[in-house]
Amino acid sequence: MQSDDFRGLVLKNTLTNRKELFSPRNPGEVRIFTCGPSVYRRPHVGNYRSFLYEDILVRYLEYLGYRVKRTINFTDVEDKTISTAAEEGKEVIQVTTPVVEAFFNECTLLGIKLPDHIPRSSTSIDDAVEIIQVLIDKGHAYRHDGNIYFDPLTYDGFGEIFGLDMSRWPKRKVRYSQDTYPGQRWNLGDFILWHGHQDDRLIYWDTPIGRGRPSWNVQDPAMTKQTLGYEIDIHCGGIDNMWRHHDYNRAIMESASGVEFAHYWLHGEHLIVDGDKMSKSKGNEIYPEHLQARGRTGRHIRFLLIYGYYRDKLNVTDRLIDERFTRIKDIQQLVGDVVGAGSDGGVKPAKGSVAAQMERVAREIVPLFEHAMNDDLHVEAAVDAVCGALGELRSLAAKAGLPAALRKSVEKSLRRVDTVLGILFEE
Repeated sequence: MQSDDFRGLVLKNTLTNRKELFSPRNPGEVRIFTCGPSVYRRPHVGNYRSFLYEDILVRYLEYLGYRVKRTINFTDVEDKTISTAAEEGKEVIQVTTPVVEAFFNECTLLGIKLPDHIPRSSTSIDDAVEIIQVLIDKGHAYRHDGNIYFDPLTYDGFGEIFGLDMSRWPKRKVRYSQDTYPGQRWNLGDFILWHGHQDDRLIYWDTPIGRGRPSWNVQDPAMTKQTLGYEIDIHCGGIDNMWRHHDYNRAIMESASGVEFAHYWLHGEHLIVDGDKMSKSKGNEIYPEHLQARGRTGRHIRFLLIYGYYRDKLNVTDRLIDERFTRIKDIQQLVGDVVGAGSDGGVKPAKGSVAAQMERVAREIVPLFEHAMNDDLHVEAAVDAVCGALGELRSLAAKAGLPAALRKSVEKSLRRVDTVLGILFEE
């Protein structure tokens, strides 16, 4: 149940570039699609920062009493996966299986909740084919040289998520035939939906629209349709997805269905290392085991990645890592000092005005947490507000004992809050 102080969850919507009061299509139920990993390589901590803000969102919606239906996906048959398998002389499944296993293990380590079923690109081919056929029938897609392309100019509103300047669109027909392109630039032209089969060595399916495979940009719509339908409430991902991906997904889904796909679009900012973007070429990629090797637990790493605001860049340095891990240990010590059995300080229980003050501060913990979280999931503000109340309680308890009943009440509030944060108790 929501507290009496609840005013409503406000989310920053990338589509409208403003904060909006959240209201789902169906009362009490939220449908969310969150971009999952492309499993040609292991996710690094930057990827996990995105998965963690999405985890916080799901947990907070559940905390507020919503039934959450969430889809996260495995992208396992796009260009990068196929080329990686070819370079390593392996089958695609030999490349993807260890990555999927590592993802599950690291989500457990970091306390990331996952749905019972996670669809894959390779298990949603029929849905992709169905969507593409509808787009062809409606005049949004067409065949060319064995491939199938989407014409963005047939969809009103293309580029609105990113804020694309459509006046730059070329007058001549331009087509882009790869799943992805390097860099953060826009491919101004028609994008591929279906790779027609041209090489027996590459993976393909025989389908009603021909032999081939779906492009990356139709795979997410296919998996969304398969698990949630054409209409959802929230679509999430990292800021990288604003280039040549989420606008494509939106155009595909709304052109096929004729209805609004998702009202709320959330994007998490980059995690950078010492001021630079993580990359294999720079050798500065960080994986969870690198932090574990420095004696950090899963909850320590979770705190490192969630503390802050998901729409701000996180610059990870050795100094920040040490500061964050010192901070989480201090927070857990503070929690223990307040709710531990010895939190009465060996003095007589509080009475009168001191007892009333303790009661007041204890009652503020949940409303303070919700007030910060309702402001677009501002985890840092939420943690700091809770810790401020706990610090005041610890000071009061040093003067007069914290009554056992109040101590239990505070612990109950903290454990409720920690169903979202997952960092207050080292368990």
